[in-house]
Order: sequence, then C-alpha cells, then structure tokens
Amino acid sequence: MKATCWYGKRDMRVEEVPDPKILNRQDAILKISSTAICGSDLHLYNGFMPTMEKGDILGHEFMGEVVEVGPDVKNLKIGDRVVTAFPISCGKCFFCQRQDYSLCENTNPNAWMAEKMFGHSPCGIFGYSHLTGGYAGGQAEYARVPFADVGTIKVPDGMPDEQVLFLSDIFPTGYMGAEMCNIQKGDTIAVWGCGPVGQFAMASAYLLGAERVIGIDRFPERLAMARNGAKAETINYEEQNVYETLMEMTGGRGPDGCVDAVGMEAHSHGVGYLYDRAMQSVMGEADRPIALREAIMCCRNGGTVSVVGVYGGLIDKFPMGSVMNRSLTIKTGQCHVQRYMKPLLKHIQNGDIDPSFVITHPMRLEDAAEGYKIFSDKQDDCIKIVLKPGH
Repeated sequence: MKATCWYGKRDMRVEEVPDPKILNRQDAILKISSTAICGSDLHLYNGFMPTMEKGDILGHEFMGEVVEVGPDVKNLKIGDRVVTAFPISCGKCFFCQRQDYSLCENTNPNAWMAEKMFGHSPCGIFGYSHLTGGYAGGQAEYARVPFADVGTIKVPDGMPDEQVLFLSDIFPTGYMGAEMCNIQKGDTIAVWGCGPVGQFAMASAYLLGAERVIGIDRFPERLAMARNGAKAETINYEEQNVYETLMEMTGGRGPDGCVDAVGMEAHSHGVGYLYDRAMQSVMGEADRPIALREAIMCCRNGGTVSVVGVYGGLIDKFPMGSVMNRSLTIKTGQCHVQRYMKPLLKHIQNGDIDPSFVITHPMRLEDAAEGYKIFSDKQDDCIKIVLKPGH
C-alpha cells in the first residue's frame, strides 16, 4: 500500500509499504477513505518531536471502511464506515473508565520513554512518534486500529466524509478547549490561533453559550475564516497590541476564558519571540510558549486558561506569579476524543455546525509530501488539507 512516511526534518515521502495485519484480537483493519494533515503533524515535519524513526507512517486523523476484524471485535463488522479517534484507548483501565481516554494506561508500549520525559505516560497515539507507541498512522491506504470497538464511531448513511472526518481529532479538541473554559452565559472567550483547532474552539464556544468570541492570529485567510466560518471577532497581532486591544474590547477586565490553540511553535514579532528562538538554539527550552504567556496575562482575574495547543517539552519564563496572584485556573490535555464523538456527531446531524468549513485543500494521498510543504509554509492560503487515497 501507499503511505506517508517520515524520513527526517521536512522530509516526507509517499512510499510503498507492507499492508497492515491483525495483530491482536481486538484489532480492525480500515481501508482509508479520507485522512488529514493536522497542525500537530507539523511538529513532526519541522523536527520538534523526538523519537521519530525513518520510515514511520504519519497521520492521526482518518476514517474509512472496515475490511477485516479480529475475533474479539463486537461492535463492528466488515463494510461498516467509521471514524477513528486519535487516542488509542483500551476502554477498561482506571482512566478509560473515567472517560479520560488520552491517559489510557494500557496502549503505550513505550511508556517508559514518556515517563522519563513527562513523569507519567499518556496513551498511545497513531502516527505520532515512538514516545507515544510508534503506531503506524492513517495517512495511508489502509490502517490497523487497535481496540477498534473503543476507538471508532460508525458514520450514519448519507453523511459525507468531509462532515465527519474531523471527529477524529480537531473538532473534539477544539470543543474540549472551549469546554475547559467553564463557559457561562454571557462570557467572552479569546482564542489564540485561528488554525483548524482554533476555528473549532471558537465555534464550540458559541455552542456552549459564549456571548462573544475573539480570534487572534496574523494570517488574513485564517482571520477571515474565523469571522466568516466561526463567526468570531478578530485581532491581527501584527497590527494591534493584543493585550491593549482585549482590554479595550472587554472594558478593562479581560476575557473570561482564554484558549491556547497554538502550542509549541508560536510566532511573534517582538523580543519574546527572538528570546525563545535563541533559547531553543542552545537547547535552553524545547517549545516557544508565546501564545500561552500572552493568554495568561490577558485572562481576567479568576478566569480560565485552556491549553489544547501541543507542547512537547520544557518552556522558559512562565508567568507563574500572574497565575497564582490572580487566581487563574489552567486546564489542559490531549483530547479525550471518544468522550465527545457521539454528542458532536449529533450537533452535526442537527445542523448546528458543518465542520467541513475548515477544508481549503483536498488533495491526493500521493501528493502528501507537497501538502506538508504547502501547509507548513502557509502557501496558497492553506488552512486544512484532506488527503484522498486512490483519487
């Protein structure tokens, strides 16, 4: 089969690799109908995530048709059309029973690696380094799905891939980012980053009862999508001082909740950005927490900062004094996707949201390497790429 393989920093190749096989009794094999390049994948592309190995198959946003099932798979049959959650979760451990699926204790065979870096291990993740299990991803013609009964949701007849594909990651992730803000009627929510996750965080904030939503970015096409697709007000941080503008927009109080949908590769035009790049160059920090610092400083007293942008290691100059002295709450985590798939599917079916609004570039799987370059370099107003095997 064809698959998107990692060979080093900014070196992706679509190659012929062996077809996946059933390895465990709860596995299923999918024939992929749609898969996507996620902003998180760019951290692999740009060399920020350790423990990648040449030939690793990428991709954690995918869906398709079940073509084979293990003997212990109860809920799926050959021919079912399903979306797969990016966290690989057993469904039975302490954390899965609490619906904290991205913390599953049983799916990361390389937990010892993650424990050395993080203290404890998260779950296994498709196509996202050997730190999270070394599982082959879904940017391919076929994929093996462990614990298939737990990690998939059946797609109702008549719903196109483009409407449901993002139940695999970015729609639940954006929703969880908004939900962690504990939104009350009348709240103002600010979202740093108007990429796909940020778009869904903004749209979800309205679903959860926010009165005003403000998106912060620098790319005109992303800001336009935030206004037209997510119905948010916007701030271009290259043209306006974010702190001063938010204070003016909120009567000096600040947003009730702030969502960092940027993560480790944040950009800025100021001294902070130059400092972070210098610290990275001497390995003084792994990530650039520019958006996170700004969200903390802008959030109102007693408010919540929600972090769903991916961080991989250590950061510097974290404003803990602001967090403690102003009674801020910080909530974060890889999304517990399986918790949200059914309720968000209902929102789509009810017409509350059509997630396909974020798609700008449908492409063939064979063109994935070029897709990574276009997405990473922000060419051609690219916001979200969906790859189609066999097209």
